[in-house]
Amino acid sequence: MSSSTPATPPEPATPEATQPESATPEPAAPEPARPGPRTSTAVDAFAEDYFERLLALAPEEATVLGRPGVETEYADYSPAGREEVAQLQRETLAQLAGMTPEDRIDAVTLHAMAERIGLDVALHESGRTELNNLASAPQTVRMVLELMPAQSEQDFVHIAGRLHNLPAALEGYWASLVNSAQAGQVPAQRQVHAVAEQCRSYALPEGALAGYALSGRQAQVSSATQEALAAGTHAAQQAYLRLAERLESELLPQAPAADAVGTEAYRLHSQFFTGTMLDLEETYRWGLEELARLVAAQEVVAHQISPGASVEEAKAILDADPARQLSGTAALQEWMQRLSDEALAALKDVHFDIPAPMDVLECMIAPTQDGGVYYTGPSDDFSRPGRMWWSVPEDDEHFTTWTETTTVYHEGVPGHHLQIATATLVKDRLNSWRRHGSFVSGFAEGWALYAEQLMAELGFLADPGDLMGMYDMQRMRAARVVFDIGVHCGFEAPPEWGGQTWTPEQGKEFLRAHLPISSAQLDFEFTRYLGWPGQAPSYKVGQRVFEELRAECEAAAREAGEPFDLRAFHTELLGLGMIGLDTLRFAMRP
Repeated sequence: MSSSTPATPPEPATPEATQPESATPEPAAPEPARPGPRTSTAVDAFAEDYFERLLALAPEEATVLGRPGVETEYADYSPAGREEVAQLQRETLAQLAGMTPEDRIDAVTLHAMAERIGLDVALHESGRTELNNLASAPQTVRMVLELMPAQSEQDFVHIAGRLHNLPAALEGYWASLVNSAQAGQVPAQRQVHAVAEQCRSYALPEGALAGYALSGRQAQVSSATQEALAAGTHAAQQAYLRLAERLESELLPQAPAADAVGTEAYRLHSQFFTGTMLDLEETYRWGLEELARLVAAQEVVAHQISPGASVEEAKAILDADPARQLSGTAALQEWMQRLSDEALAALKDVHFDIPAPMDVLECMIAPTQDGGVYYTGPSDDFSRPGRMWWSVPEDDEHFTTWTETTTVYHEGVPGHHLQIATATLVKDRLNSWRRHGSFVSGFAEGWALYAEQLMAELGFLADPGDLMGMYDMQRMRAARVVFDIGVHCGFEAPPEWGGQTWTPEQGKEFLRAHLPISSAQLDFEFTRYLGWPGQAPSYKVGQRVFEELRAECEAAAREAGEPFDLRAFHTELLGLGMIGLDTLRFAMRP
């Protein structure tokens, strides 16, 4: 699993909540702007103003950017707070129609803002409050604490203050859950159970919240600050226990047993996560074809590892190789930091532009034990570097490098780190909303999958074991296209999987056959896909678009009799910020 900079996720949508046709205009695009600094325009000023007003309603995002002044605060997660954000977005959409682009960058900004904000409003108006095991308020209000500086006395005063304010954030969130339930919008039973269990785990004496008081003691802060940290930690822990109890005693009895959201709701979820309206049946068929292609590629690599070996036999050989084994999280952290540093040094100024200060990436073991790997971007001034986090389940103590090499490239360099850090760096070209206010999973995760495949192309996965691992991860993402669309939309399973409408249980066995992860990780991922419809396929869908765009640019260069400049292609793509896939095609067209 991977995800980009943590952020409060969009709210799920009902079939009636559809994006207005006017939300994605097609302004005439002037000639492309030359790379380098540019003069700020009226469109930039409009986008900056919107971003600042939005940021004022989201203090956690200010922390992500490293902005001072709101270190102890949380957003208002109540129905009133959510409506305040939506009203700002409605007003902004109405004003967009009167904006005129001065250059190509402006045209892309207007296209992207209309597409993103239009979907935000549509999702809000569905009336549902998101609850899942990865990207809903119970996770995000805790995760922001991980990004706060924790060295000085004042740092710990800020952490204590935010811990004290965490209960109010969860109270507002609970009010939104109740409000949604009264409107008939209740998360599935599986998600209620999962989040309640997470909340209790955060509140354990050794849970994810407990480390802040210990860190304060280690930093030798004053007794008053230590007391504030202890009191804040206790208050936050009690708030999570209260939320867990409410979820199980009040929300669970109302929760539906069915996990699938249905085709119409799924279509809007998918559009939000990809930035394009997918033909779901075609994408489902393509997912099956892509899965078969990747299995065949693994069979070829298996024969390279041991002539005549099956894929599973080849994996067993790799698992038994002492040279490919790591024991303990300290060894895992050291290995991924070394691999990341080597990749950055080799790619810098050859295949990518990687100027300072984005040439630093920290590899961390996460304070949680949920499973999975994720990336958090640098602060806006790079005083906090980009970080790759590994959340290791409690029972996982041994790791094999052949399975995880491609994950380091996905999360770090040339994956999420280059994409997000580049957008952070180009403040002389892009406004703040383009750099930080737009998040599209299909772009971020599509780029990261493209980056994995690119590393194989460039020879970094020449070792058959590492190549097998890359195909394993690509195979996993293809299987998720099939599972996610198939289960949520009620499509028919392939004959070898029953040939009838997919059920979650049937789908879990399908995932077990194609996802190279532990049982604990499988349980987490299975619940994640069912509770976050449309997100999992965005990885492969985005990769597909990046590869198509590159092929088109290569073909255009051949037709013009010019060499194709891969580094320039990457620089142009990453310099766009994070935009939807339709906007990406608009931005890259000649």
